[in-house]
Amino acid sequence: MLRFILRRLILGGVVMFGVALVTFFIARVIPSDPAAKWAGPRATPEQIAKARAELGLDQPLIIQFGTYLLDLAQGNLGYSLRTRRPVALELAESLPATIELVLISTFAAVFIGLPLGVLSAKYKDRLVDHLSRLFSIGAVSLPTFWIGLILQLLFARTLQWFPMGGQLSTEIKLTMEIPRITGFLTLDSLISGNFVILLDALWHLVLPGITIGVYPVGLVARMTRSALLEILSEDYITAARSYGLQERVILWSYALKNSLGPTSTVVALSIGYTLVNTFLTETIFTWPGIGSYVATAVIGLDYPAIMGVTIFSAFSYVVLNLISDLIVALDPRVRMS
Repeated sequence: MLRFILRRLILGGVVMFGVALVTFFIARVIPSDPAAKWAGPRATPEQIAKARAELGLDQPLIIQFGTYLLDLAQGNLGYSLRTRRPVALELAESLPATIELVLISTFAAVFIGLPLGVLSAKYKDRLVDHLSRLFSIGAVSLPTFWIGLILQLLFARTLQWFPMGGQLSTEIKLTMEIPRITGFLTLDSLISGNFVILLDALWHLVLPGITIGVYPVGLVARMTRSALLEILSEDYITAARSYGLQERVILWSYALKNSLGPTSTVVALSIGYTLVNTFLTETIFTWPGIGSYVATAVIGLDYPAIMGVTIFSAFSYVVLNLISDLIVALDPRVRMS
C-alpha cells in the first residue's frame, strides 16, 4: 500500500509539473502585455519597463519558469493584474461559495444517484429501469447552462418561487450585517444564529444547486447500475439466492458493497468536475464563486489569475483521483491483482 501511495504521488507530481509547464508557456504567447496592464492604461514606456522588471518579465524564459515553479512550491500563485491582490487570497475568498454548490451536488449524487442506480439494477428492463436510464442519459447529456436557464425561466421568472440569482436578497444585504466567520455563508449564519440570513441563503442555493447536481446524479446512477448488474451475475450472488437469503439483503449488503469501488471513483471525480466547471452555472446565477472569478479573469486577460485557477483545478483533480484510487485499493481483490 505504501508503494502504491508513493507511486501515485510521483505520478501526481509529474501531472502537476506538466500542467505548470503548459500553462506557463501558453500564458507567455497570449497576445497581451502583462507589464502594460500592471502599469495601468496611461503608463509611460518607462513605467512599463519598470513594471516588466518588477514582474520578472525581462528575464530569460527558463529563469521565469524556475521562479514560477519555486513560487508554486511555496503556495504563491502570483498577483492579479486586475486587482493587484494575491491570486491565492482571491481564490480562498471565492472558494467557499463554490464548495457550497459542490457539497449539494455530492449529496445529491450519493443520496439520489446511488439509490436510483440500485433500483434500476434491481428492476432491470422494467418501467423503473427505463425511467431511470432515461433520466440518467438526459442528465449527463443536457448542457449545464441550458438546465440553469430553463430553471430560471420556469421557477424564477414564471412561477417566481425562487430568486433569479445571487447569494442573498438585496434587502438583506442592505439592512442586515452579513456574518463573516469561516467564509461559508450558510455555516456562518448558522453559527451566528441568524436564521433569516440562513433561510435566504438556502433559498438562493436551490436553483444553482439543482443545476450543478444534475450531472453527478445521472453519472452515479449509470455507474451504479452498470456495476451492480455485473456483480448480480456472479456465482456468489447465485449461491446466496440458493441459500434462501432475502433479495433485499443480497442487493444492499452483498452486491452494493462490492460495487462501491467504481462508484466511489465516479463520485470523487465528479466532485472535481463540479469544482472546476461551475463557471457557466455561477455566471448564469451571478454566484460569487471560483467560476465567476475565472470568467472575469478570462474577459480581462488576467493571466496570473487564469493560471492560478488552472493550477488549483489540476491539483484538485490529482488529490481527488488519489483518494478514489485509495478507496478502490482497499478492496483486497484489487490489492491481490
